[in-house]
Amino acid sequence: MFQAFVVQALVTGGVYALLAVGFSLIFGVARMVNLAHTSFLMLAAYGMFYTTYRLGLDVFTAILISLVATVIIGLVSYKLFIDRVREHEVTVMLITLALATIFQEFMVLAFGAHFREAPTLIPGFIEVLGVKISYQHLLTIAVVAVVLLAIWLLLSKTKLGIAIRATAQDTEVANLMGINVSNILLIAMGVAAALAAIAGIVVAPLWVVYPYMWMSPLVMIMAIVVLGGLGSIKGSLIGAFIIGFVEVAVVFYLPGGAFLRGAIALLVMVIILVVRPEGLYGIVFEEERL
Repeated sequence: MFQAFVVQALVTGGVYALLAVGFSLIFGVARMVNLAHTSFLMLAAYGMFYTTYRLGLDVFTAILISLVATVIIGLVSYKLFIDRVREHEVTVMLITLALATIFQEFMVLAFGAHFREAPTLIPGFIEVLGVKISYQHLLTIAVVAVVLLAIWLLLSKTKLGIAIRATAQDTEVANLMGINVSNILLIAMGVAAALAAIAGIVVAPLWVVYPYMWMSPLVMIMAIVVLGGLGSIKGSLIGAFIIGFVEVAVVFYLPGGAFLRGAIALLVMVIILVVRPEGLYGIVFEEERL
C-alpha cells in the first residue's frame, strides 16, 4: 500500500511540476498569467488518443506528432492573440481563458464529451513487496525527472538559459544588451507548451481523456505557483510535490478522499501562505526571478 502511495504521489507531483514550471517560466519571463496553459495538456492527450486509436500510428510517431502539434498551437496562439497585448494583464487572462475554452469546445465537437483513453506507452507491471506497479507509472516518473533535469541544464548552463534569465530579470536591460526579447518570449512560450504537452502525453494512459480535463489541473497549478512564490521555478517545483503528495495522501488514507483531495490540498496552500505570505520562495526583489 505504501509503495503504491509513493509511486502515485511521485507521478502526480511530477505532472504538476511539469505544468507548474512551464507556468512559472511564462510568468517570470513575460509577466503573463496564461490560463490556457493546462489546455495544452488536454490537446496532447487527445493527440495521443487520435493518432493511435483513430489513425493507427505507432506510439513513438504518435508522441512526436502530439508534441510538435501542441507546441505549434501554443506558439501560433501566442503570436496571434497574446503577444501584442501581453503587457495588459487582465486582457491576457481573458484571452487565454477564452482560448482554453475554444480548445475545449473544439474537442467536444470533434470527439464528443465522452471519456476516452490513450494506449499505454509501456504495458506490463512490476511487483514490489507484493504491490503491483505499472511500467507506465515508472516511465512517467523517469520522464519527469529527465525533463526537469533538462530544463535546469537549459536555464543554468546554456547561453539561451542566460538570455531567458536576463529577460526575466529586466526586459529593458536585456534588450539593451543585444538580446532579442521577442524571440526569447516566443521560445519561453514554446518551452512551456512543450512541458504541458509532455505532461499530457505521459498521463494520457493514466488519466481519463475528456474535454474538461484541463480545468482541475489549472486550479492546482495556480495554487502551486502561488505557494512556491510567483516567478520562482524552484518554488513551483517544490510546491508541486508538496501538493501532489498531500492530494494523493488524502485519496489513499481519508474516507471520501477522492472528493476532498482538491479542497485539502488548497487548504495546505492557505495555511502555508498565512505563515509565509510571499510563498516558499517568494520574490523579495523584482530582479530575483527565476
